[in-house]
Amino acid sequence: MIEIRNSIAVITLRTPPLNFLDVALRKQIADDLDRAQADPDVRGIVLVGSPDAFSAGADVNEFGTLLQSAEPTLATVIGRLDACQKPVVAAMSGVVLGGGLELALACHGRVALETARLGLPEINLGLIPGAGGTQRLPRLVGLQTALELMQSGTPQTAKQLEASGLLDKVVEQDLIEAAIEQAAQFAGMTAALPRARDRVLNAAQVQAFVQAWRDKLTARQRLQPACIAVLDALQAVALDWQEGLRLERELYVQLQTGPASRALQHQFAAERDAAQLPADLQTAPRLVSVMAVVGAGTMGVGIAICALDAGLRVVLLEQDESALARGRRRVGEHYQGRVAAGKMSASVAQGAEDRLTVSLDWTLLAQADLIIEAVFEDLAVKQDVFRRIDAHARTGAVLATNTSYLDVDAIAQATSRPQDVLGLHFFSPANVMKLLEVVRGKDTAPEVLATGMALGQTLKKLPVLTGNAFGFIGNRIYNAYRKQCEFMLEDGAWPEDVDNALQDLGFAMGPFAVADLSGLDIAWRMRQAQAPTRHPDERYVAILDHLCEKGRLGRKAGAGYYTYTDGKQCKTTDGVVRGLIDQASFQRGIARHTLSAAEIQRRALLAMVNEAALLLQEGVASRASDIDVVLVQGYGFPRWEGGPVFWARQQQRQALDRDVQSLAREAGHGFVVADLSVLVD
Repeated sequence: MIEIRNSIAVITLRTPPLNFLDVALRKQIADDLDRAQADPDVRGIVLVGSPDAFSAGADVNEFGTLLQSAEPTLATVIGRLDACQKPVVAAMSGVVLGGGLELALACHGRVALETARLGLPEINLGLIPGAGGTQRLPRLVGLQTALELMQSGTPQTAKQLEASGLLDKVVEQDLIEAAIEQAAQFAGMTAALPRARDRVLNAAQVQAFVQAWRDKLTARQRLQPACIAVLDALQAVALDWQEGLRLERELYVQLQTGPASRALQHQFAAERDAAQLPADLQTAPRLVSVMAVVGAGTMGVGIAICALDAGLRVVLLEQDESALARGRRRVGEHYQGRVAAGKMSASVAQGAEDRLTVSLDWTLLAQADLIIEAVFEDLAVKQDVFRRIDAHARTGAVLATNTSYLDVDAIAQATSRPQDVLGLHFFSPANVMKLLEVVRGKDTAPEVLATGMALGQTLKKLPVLTGNAFGFIGNRIYNAYRKQCEFMLEDGAWPEDVDNALQDLGFAMGPFAVADLSGLDIAWRMRQAQAPTRHPDERYVAILDHLCEKGRLGRKAGAGYYTYTDGKQCKTTDGVVRGLIDQASFQRGIARHTLSAAEIQRRALLAMVNEAALLLQEGVASRASDIDVVLVQGYGFPRWEGGPVFWARQQQRQALDRDVQSLAREAGHGFVVADLSVLVD
C-alpha cells in the first residue's frame, strides 16, 4: 500500500501480525518500489511496518520449500533498494529482526522508535544472515557491535543502538513524520545517497579482529557450524563487495541444508508446538493475578521472582519467622543485584517488591488464584501441606505442586478437590530456567491444565504437558541416561571418560560432574527410598552409595566423583573413586575394557531414545517433539543436535533396533525395550 505525503511515498508492509517476509510481502515491496520510482511526483520513499513489527524476518514455514526461492527473493528486493535512485528510509517500530533488519540495512536511512527491537537472530536457527547482513552491518556499526549482534542473536533496542551508527534518528513518537523528514533531507542532497556498501573497512584490521574472535570461541561454539560461519562471512567484509555477498550466500546455503540448522529448526517448531494443549484439552484458562507460594527456600523464592517479574501479586508463605526472613531477604538481594548490574531500573525493581507479601498467616491463601507449594520433596510432607492449603484456598483456586518425582494424584487425594490440582515442575534456578513441566493428574480439570500452560507463558517459560508418572518426562529420561552412564563405569570407563565424551557431543556438563554439583546425597536418599521395591535381579550400580558412605557428597563436601580444591574440579578421578569402580566391576564379573568416546555417546543417546519411546507408548508425553524440548531446555542436551528424538530420526533404523537390544542384554532385568516405531516411523 502506497500513500503520498509531501512528495514522499510511504509504503506500508502489511502481512500481520509480524510482517514475515513471505513471497507475498516480498512481491508487494518490490512492486510498490517500482511504482514509487516511476512516479515523477515522488522525491523519496519510506518503508514502514506496524506498531508491533517493522518485520520479524523470513517466514520459517517457507524454509526448505520452493516458496523460499520464489521471485522476488529477499536478495532481489534488496538489490532493487540498492539500485534505487530515490532515497529510501526505513521507519522502524516493534520487532526488526533477521531479514527485516537486512531490508532496513539496504535502505539509505533508518529511523526508529526508541522501543524498537533490532537484531539478527539467525544463529538461533543455525544460520547466518543471508541477504547482505554480514556485509552491511559491520560497515555501519563497526566489527565489534556487528559481531556481538550476530553471535548472540539477541535483539537490542533502538535506544541502546542510538550511538552505534546504525540509525539516523531515534524518536519517542511521530515515527513516520521523522522518516518523511529524513527522506526529504536526503532528496535535497547534491551528494550521492549514502549506502552501507560504499563504506570501506581496513582489510588488516578485519583480519586481526576476526582471528582474535576465532581464538576466543568456546568449545561449545566450535561445535556449532554457524558460529564459525559468521566469522568467515565477517572476514569477507575485507573483500570486493560482490565477492563478500557471494561468500555470505554460499555459507548460508551450506548451513541451511546442514544437520545443525535442521536440528535447530526442529527445536524451534517443537517449542512452538509444546505450548499448545492437545485439541481435546483446549479450553479457556482461569484468571491468575494473585499467586501464593508456600515455602520460601531457594525454589520458592525463584518461583516468586518469576511471578513478580510477570507483574503478578505474590504471597510468600513460610512456617517460621527466620525462614520467612531469609526468603524475603533473598528476593530483595535479587532485585538489588539486577539494579546494580544495570539490568533493571530501580523503579521497576521497587514495583516488583511492592507486589510481594510475606507472611506466616495461612488465611492469606484465600486471596490467591493459584497456590503452589515448594517444600521438601517428601510425599507425607507435601500431603500435609496440601491439607492445609485445602482448608484455606478459595473455591476455584488452582492448587499446584512443584514436585520433581512424586505422584501428583497421591498429593491431590489429600484435598477435597483433586480436579483443581496439577503439577508445575519448575527447574532450578526457577527464575532462570525456561522449562516448566505441567503435570496432568487423573482428575485434573481441562481448565486447570489450560491455566497451568497459560501461566507458564505469562512467566515467560516453555510449558510442556506431561502425564503423571515417576519423573514425568525429563527426570524419567535423565534417570535412564544416568543409569546407562553408571553401567559404563562398571564396563570400563572412568567418570571423566563419560563426562568428557558427552561434553564433546555438546552437553554443558557430563552426568558425574552434574551429580557432584547437585549433591550426591539427594540421589542417595532417593535410592534408599526405592530400595525396598528394587528387584534383586536388577542391575544396580552402588558406586554413588559408597561415595556417600565415605562422606563424599559432591562439590559442597570437597569430594564426590571428583575432588575439589578452592572450588575447582580436578580433571581426573582419584584412587578412592577408581578403587570403588574397580571393585564394582570385579563384583559384577566384568573384565574392564576401554570405551571410545563414540561408544559412550551412542550408548547414552540410545538409553534416552528407548525411554522416550516408552514415554510415548505410555501416554506420558503427548508429542515426540515435546521430549526434545524438555531435554534441550531442562537437561543441557545440545540444542544444535535437536534432542534425542531428532537424533534417533537421523539414524539407520536397523542399527537403532540392534543397538537397543544390545543395551537390554547388558542391563538385564528391568530394562524394557520400547517400540521405536512410535518415534522414528
